[in-house]
Amino acid sequence: MIKYKEDRIPIAIFFALTVLDFAVYFAVETTVLIVAYFLFMIPVKGLVSAWNHHHQHVPMFRSKPLNRLLEMSFALHTGATTNAWTLHHVHGHHKNYLDQDADESRWKRRSGETYGYLRYSLVTAVTAYPRALAVGKAHPRLRRAFIGYGLLTLAIMATLVAFKPVNGLFLFVFAPIISLTITVAATYHHHAGLDTDDHMLASHNYIGGLRNVLTGNLGYHTAHHFRQGVHWSKLPELHAKLEADIPAEFIREKQASIFSAQSR
Repeated sequence: MIKYKEDRIPIAIFFALTVLDFAVYFAVETTVLIVAYFLFMIPVKGLVSAWNHHHQHVPMFRSKPLNRLLEMSFALHTGATTNAWTLHHVHGHHKNYLDQDADESRWKRRSGETYGYLRYSLVTAVTAYPRALAVGKAHPRLRRAFIGYGLLTLAIMATLVAFKPVNGLFLFVFAPIISLTITVAATYHHHAGLDTDDHMLASHNYIGGLRNVLTGNLGYHTAHHFRQGVHWSKLPELHAKLEADIPAEFIREKQASIFSAQSR
């Protein structure tokens, strides 16, 4: 039922977090506690987004209904609904990331300047859904599911807000919006400033242990772009095969701090 045994623990964690969110939603009546829980969970939701990304490259279940159920859980955590990243990222960014005129996650202005960190994050977050819809014109089946499950997610969110406004807003509206923005922001250092048509020169790689444990080896970014259909657990192995062709300055132990980025 689960395609790769390595996904068992992540799947259990995602569903457990969903159960926890709903338990807090129904049980907690104090606004201060809701806000405290919301703030505490922001970095957790940001990490869940990396796994939502992996799932939309390589679905975690063999069963379509189970994949849809997992995607609903992901959507309420991360703000990225069914096929959102499949369109925007898999069929968009991965196809176009070497062309800054077309890249759905473009980091370069039309003037040729590099976007600052904050501007890139805000622009890419705000345009994520319109760009996914645009990519969907070439993939009507995926687009129909994207629209349908997106509307279902909105209906669930609206119902939760109507029933308990404060809890619904903080847990199932504000949290996904912030998580989506964090997800986008985390992609800035992957490619910003690397204007090239060579896959081996187009990504920064971060091979430190803890970050890759928490994000499913997303730091092995050249390998991920070189063969995007490879399961996250296999990326270190693929990186090892490619490493001789990747310049040493593009391989680091840690990702650069977001606070070191330009903010214009």
